[in-house]
Amino acid sequence: MATTLDPARPSPGAGKYPLDPGRFDEAFAPGGTPRPPYAAVLDALARHDDLAVLRERVQSSTAALGLEFGPGQPMTVDPVPRAIGAAEWEGLEAGLLQRARALNYFLLDAYGGQRIFDAGVIPRRLLQTSSGYEPRMHGLLDPAVPPATVAGLDLVRGADGALLVLEDNLRMPSGASYAAAVREAVEPALGASSRPRPLGSYAGKLGAAIRAAAPDGREDPAAAIVSDGPASGAWYEHRRLGRELGIPVVQAGELEVERGRLFPRHNRDRQQLDVLYRRLDEDRLSAPDGSLTGLGELLLPALESGRLRCVNAFGTGLADDKLAHAYTESMVRFYLGEEPLLRSVPSFDLGDAAGRESAMGRLDELVIKPRDGFGGKGVTIMPRVTEPQRRRAIGLLRRRPDGFIAQETVQLSSHPTVCEGRLRPRRVDLRPFVVSAAAGGSAMAGGLTRYARGAGEMVVNSSRGGGCKDTWVIDAPATGRR
Repeated sequence: MATTLDPARPSPGAGKYPLDPGRFDEAFAPGGTPRPPYAAVLDALARHDDLAVLRERVQSSTAALGLEFGPGQPMTVDPVPRAIGAAEWEGLEAGLLQRARALNYFLLDAYGGQRIFDAGVIPRRLLQTSSGYEPRMHGLLDPAVPPATVAGLDLVRGADGALLVLEDNLRMPSGASYAAAVREAVEPALGASSRPRPLGSYAGKLGAAIRAAAPDGREDPAAAIVSDGPASGAWYEHRRLGRELGIPVVQAGELEVERGRLFPRHNRDRQQLDVLYRRLDEDRLSAPDGSLTGLGELLLPALESGRLRCVNAFGTGLADDKLAHAYTESMVRFYLGEEPLLRSVPSFDLGDAAGRESAMGRLDELVIKPRDGFGGKGVTIMPRVTEPQRRRAIGLLRRRPDGFIAQETVQLSSHPTVCEGRLRPRRVDLRPFVVSAAAGGSAMAGGLTRYARGAGEMVVNSSRGGGCKDTWVIDAPATGRR
C-alpha cells in the first residue's frame, strides 16, 4: 500500500488528511500548510512507500526492547513523531521549571510551617480531606532536598494553540524511560534528514539528584529503587533505570529495618541504604485511623532517624490532588513572586460555595474529576456522556462535592497518526519530565507524547489503551549569509 502523503500537495483539504476546524492540529495549519517544525518529519514520511510497514518496523523494535506498560501489555508506538520548535520549547521549558519549583516549595511548606494555608491562599481543608496528605511526614522533609525530585506534568493544547497544564504528577510519574525507548525505535526507522535534540542525560541527572538527597555525611551513598516488581505497570522503566543508574531494584518485602537503619534482606555485606527512589503504588505510611501501615512500620523508623531519605518522598501525592492543581498558579505567585509562565486548565473548587455555584450552572460543559484519581479513572466528560451517566455524575457531586473538581473542557489537539496505512488525526497530550535537585532543575528535551487510539477518543492514558509517540525538539536550520 503506497503512502497517502504527497509532499508536493500536503493539503489535508485535498482529502488526504482530514482537518477539524474546531481543533488545533499539531502538524498542519488551517488550510493544510505544514507547520515549520514538521518539514523534516513530513519529508521523511513521504520517502516511505508503505506507512503500515514503517509502523510494523517501529513496533518490532519496541517489542525487541521489551517495552510494556503492565505485564504482557506491549506499548503501542506510532512512527510519526511530534515536533516542537526550539523557540516554543524554550518558553515551555522555563514554565516547567518554574512550576516544579513552586510545587516543591508547596510540599515543603505543607509539611512544615504551612504559611500558604495561614495566608488563606489555599483552603486548609485540602490537608484535611486529601488522600495524598501523609501526616507522618510533617517535619521530616529536608528543606535542602526537593520532595518531588521527578515531576511529570500533563500538558494539552487547546483550540487556540496554547499549551495548558491539565494535571500535575509528583507522587510517582512514569514515562521518562519510555520516552528514551521510543526515541531508540522511531528515529532510526523514520530516517529524517534533521535530527531532534537529544533527550539529554536524564538518567545521569536523576542519579546525581538521588546521590545529593542522601543524609549529610554520606559521601558515597547507597541507593535503591523500591518497586512493586513485575506486577507494576512501569516495571520496564524501573528495570531500565536500575541498569542505567547502577543501583538495585528491590521490593518492600526484600527490605528490613534495624535500629533506625534500612537494609536489603539477605545481603551479605549488610550495606545500609541511604536513599530510596520510591516507585510504589502504595504510598501510605499511616492508615486513616492513624495507625501505621506495613510500609510505615518498615520505613518510618529509618525516616525519623534521619538515616534514610526518599526521592519523591512519601506525601508528595498531596500535590497530585486535583484540588491542589486548582491553586497551582497561586502557588507560583505566593512562593516565587512571579506570574505563571504556564497556565493551568481552569478548575473549579467544588468544596467552595462560590466555585460550586459557578460550576453547577454550566455543568454540561465541564469535565468532572475525582480529586484522587489518576490514569483517567473516574473522569466524566459531561459534553460527551449519555443521560444516565450525566444523572449519575450529578448525583455524586451533590452527595460528595468535596471529593471532585470540575475543569473546563479542552478540545485536545490532534496529530497525524498511522491508522491502517494512512495518516489520520488522533488526540494527543504531552508529558515532559523535570528533575529537581538542590543545585537546580532540568527538563528532558521533549518528553513523551501520548495519543488516543480511537477516532474522536479523548482519553490518551497508557493505562486506558493509549499509545505513545516520540517527541522531537527541532532547532531552526542554520541560514547562511549571501
